[in-house]
Amino acid sequence: MTQLDPSDEELLPAVPLEEDEAEAGDELYEHHRISVSRKQDLLRLDKYLLRQLPHTSRTKIQNAILAEAVQVNDRPVKSSYRIKPGDVITITLPEPPIDYRVLPEPMDLDIRYEDEALLMVNKPAGMVVHPAYGNWHGTLVNGLTHHLNNLPTGRNGEIRPGLIHRIDKDTSGLLVIGKTEFAMTHLSQQFFHHTIERTYLALVWGVPKEAQGTIRGNIGRSIKDRKVQAVYPDGDQGKSAVTHYKVLRTFGTVALVQCNLETGRTHQIRVHMKHIGHPLFSDATYGGNKVLYGQRTGAYKAFVEKAFELMPRQALHAKSLGFVHPVTGAQMQFEVELPTDFASVLAHWEVYAQE
Repeated sequence: MTQLDPSDEELLPAVPLEEDEAEAGDELYEHHRISVSRKQDLLRLDKYLLRQLPHTSRTKIQNAILAEAVQVNDRPVKSSYRIKPGDVITITLPEPPIDYRVLPEPMDLDIRYEDEALLMVNKPAGMVVHPAYGNWHGTLVNGLTHHLNNLPTGRNGEIRPGLIHRIDKDTSGLLVIGKTEFAMTHLSQQFFHHTIERTYLALVWGVPKEAQGTIRGNIGRSIKDRKVQAVYPDGDQGKSAVTHYKVLRTFGTVALVQCNLETGRTHQIRVHMKHIGHPLFSDATYGGNKVLYGQRTGAYKAFVEKAFELMPRQALHAKSLGFVHPVTGAQMQFEVELPTDFASVLAHWEVYAQE
C-alpha cells in the first residue's frame, strides 16, 4: 500500500493503490489514500480533492462522496466537511476512460434487465468484454457503446461505457453495467467491499474430497508463465483470494460445482480449482483439456473427446449476481440459465454416470 508522505502532500497527487481484480480482469476503479499535511488549512473536502485529483471531474468527486466512496478517518462524510491536518482520506472511483475511442457497433445484446441506472447483460461464451490488442471489434463494449450512445457513460464512443467488472472471453453469464457516473461509483464500491453476491457454476475434473469448502491462497501472475495466474499459499506474492465451493452433482470422473467469490482475482475460480487438484473441464489454459481422471480405455477417451467437442471452452458460467440498487437501495438478484453447450455437456456426462 502506497501512501503520501504528509510533508510532501501538497506537492504530490494521490497515489493509486493496488486494484482489485475480477474473475477475468481488473475491477474498474481506482483506490487512493491521502494523508493530509500538518500544514494544511481548513478546506472543504470536495475542493481539496479537486486539487489532489487534477484529472478527476468535480461531478465524479461529488458522486463518489454521495455514494460514500470517499471516507475520512474510515467514516463517510459530506462534501462540506472541512479537512483537518492529520486526516486520512480514502477514495474508490471508477477507472477513468482510456484515451482512445471505440467504434459503436449494433449488436443483438442479451439484456435481461434495464432501468435508468443500470442494465444486466448475459454475455455469451466467445465474446470478449473489453477491446484490446487483437480484439478491437465485436466486443461487448463495442455493443454497449452503441446501446448507450447518448448517455453520460457513453461519451460518444469513449472506452468502457458503464463497465464495472469483467468475465473471461470463454466464460458465459451475467455482467452488471452502470448507466450513470453515480451508479458506476456505487456499484464499484460494492465490488470493492466484496458485498456483491456472485455465483458461478463450474464443471471440474474429479470429485473434491469435501462436499463443500473454502479455498484460500494468494493469486498472482505465474513466475514461469506470465500469461497465466498461480496460487501462492504462503502469501508472499500475489493478492489474497477466497473462493467458497459446493459440489452439486457428481458424474463419476467429473463434478458440477457451485463457486461463490468472496474476492475477485484474475482467473480466480480456474486457478483455485486447479490448485486443489480439480481443473475446470476443457480449460486449455490450466490443463483441463485432456483426460485427467478415469479409465484409459479407448471407449472412455472417445467419450471424453465427444464431451470436449460439445464444450470447446472452459466449463464456467456466471449464473447469478446480487447487489444493492444504487438509486432505490433495493436488494437486486438476477439469475440466468445455463447456455446450450454447458447443458449439453452435462447431459453427456449424465449418460456416463448412469452407465
